Amino acid sequence: MPNNSSLTSRFLNCAIFCLALGYTLPVLAAKATEAGREETGSTLEDFFTAAIEFSPQLRIAEEGLNIGSARRRAANGRLLPQLSAQASMSDNRQETSLQNQSFDGNRYSMQLSQVLFSWQAYSARSAAYLVEDQLEAEYYNELGSLLTEVAGKYFDVLQADDALSSIASELDAVSNQLDQIQNLYERQMTQITDLYQAQASLAAVEGQQLQLQSELALAQEALYSVSGLSSDGLYRLKSELTIPPLENSITYWVNQAEKNNHLIRAREFAVRAADKRVDERRGAYMPQVSLIAQRQNSNLGFQNTLINDTDTTYLGLDVTIPLYAGGSNKAAVSEAASQYRIAESELRQAQLEASAQVRAAYLQVQSAQTLIAAAEKLVESATLSSTAMQRGFELGAVTSVDVLNALRDQFRAERDLQSTRYNHVKYLLLLKRETGLLSAEDMLEVGSWLEAPGR
Repeated sequence: MPNNSSLTSRFLNCAIFCLALGYTLPVLAAKATEAGREETGSTLEDFFTAAIEFSPQLRIAEEGLNIGSARRRAANGRLLPQLSAQASMSDNRQETSLQNQSFDGNRYSMQLSQVLFSWQAYSARSAAYLVEDQLEAEYYNELGSLLTEVAGKYFDVLQADDALSSIASELDAVSNQLDQIQNLYERQMTQITDLYQAQASLAAVEGQQLQLQSELALAQEALYSVSGLSSDGLYRLKSELTIPPLENSITYWVNQAEKNNHLIRAREFAVRAADKRVDERRGAYMPQVSLIAQRQNSNLGFQNTLINDTDTTYLGLDVTIPLYAGGSNKAAVSEAASQYRIAESELRQAQLEASAQVRAAYLQVQSAQTLIAAAEKLVESATLSSTAMQRGFELGAVTSVDVLNALRDQFRAERDLQSTRYNHVKYLLLLKRETGLLSAEDMLEVGSWLEAPGR
């Protein structure tokens, strides 16, 4: 029988998790208020709390766990003493060649039965415990997937919003450059091709702005779809944030995934449960032994003849030996063996997928810091270059095309830096989730990396 100490500790961890996220506060579900307005959220914790209550998939996983618990209790109950009572009352009329008589018949009995040996029942109970652990692991896998999905979509909205702000600044810069070129052209100090080039650059930036507006709306809708909250004044990553570097090697993280990944653990429990089901099917070939204790009070004898009131106490063993079932038992064993092999293959598939995702996430996180440092240098360089080009254009040393290209490179570098910073956080959460190490402290730490807008 599996040890439930780890199960209890994980339930306590879930309770702490929900409390840490403010789960005891009023639920922020996606409901229309009486005024017709939707609920909104701004902090990452707001969306975590709402998503836990809002997600249908999490509710399904939770009810699946409840079903597993009920089946485990039912399997236990089949091995506990079974007590039943029976009462019958009858109006009897008996006619013989000597006499006719009418009488009331009464029979009362109580029976206690206890399974002493049933290989099927004991195997079914062991399988029920394992299935409950499997469903619990699947619940935590769904919870971790939900929270990382919410965080990912939250940062997608931030990234899209930052990109839109950046493109607005770029639009202002290109518009100012166009005004300068227009003034120069009116004074016949530049060629019309320069003016056309500036107008084309402005149109390109405006088109990109429209595209980014669409991307922001889609990102907001995606965040709403998983939490039921509309985004309003989202907290943003701190500008001077430095995420601690990863410790240990990639082998360590892969090993942690093999030990702690919730989906892998669920598949391991499924394999063990399938093995117990094979034992259960084979148990159909074995005898079953039960203890029977019965007490009966009756005034009826054979064929409901009237006798004096009797009290009968019975204590015995009931032994059932299966001999032949038409081949159904053999077929059931064959089916259970195939189910066991399927469970083994699903476990192997989960291990391979988790290993691949952990390795990819680890490499992404490891390279993110280098990419961020490089992107910061690129932004600094592009900004200096843009300033220099603007100054050179004023002095007549460079063309307007050089200035427009420099502006484009500057703002593109800024957006690339923003994207890299958000991806760093998302890949870090993905790595923690795939290794089964994602905890309430991790999610709250990510929340501490954010600050109110306008700071």
